[in-house]
Amino acid sequence: MIIKESIIKLRTAQDERGQAINLFVLVIMSALIITTGLVIDGGQKVTATSRAESAAAGAGRAAGNAAATQQLGDRDAASAAVLAAKTYLAGQPGVHGTISITNGVVVVTTSAQEPTIFLSVIGIGSIVGRGSARANIVATGASR
Repeated sequence: MIIKESIIKLRTAQDERGQAINLFVLVIMSALIITTGLVIDGGQKVTATSRAESAAAGAGRAAGNAAATQQLGDRDAASAAVLAAKTYLAGQPGVHGTISITNGVVVVTTSAQEPTIFLSVIGIGSIVGRGSARANIVATGASR
């Protein structure tokens, strides 16, 4: 009888120990999966922001070049700069932006989306990255 009770106690202790290890493994695996998801989808955010920044910088350069060219021909540099920036952005797939001009400064603001991989499981289907650039419209030969 004593041997039987000892075997039952031993089995119960082993069963509980196995459950504790299973719970520990479950928690660790969940944490690793979540961390992996954050790293991968964080990379998607970096990609979106990089695309938006690159497009904004390119549109700013296009605006500055167009303004300088128009000023050499004594034409309206501001409207040429805005048109050049809009044309540049139109050629960037997946990037949307706005162009404004105030006091001789062209401001380009852009956004780009990238799909998520792990965050889509909880309903977040895409991540948005934003970028901006400024270009001064300076008369040819003038200082900034």
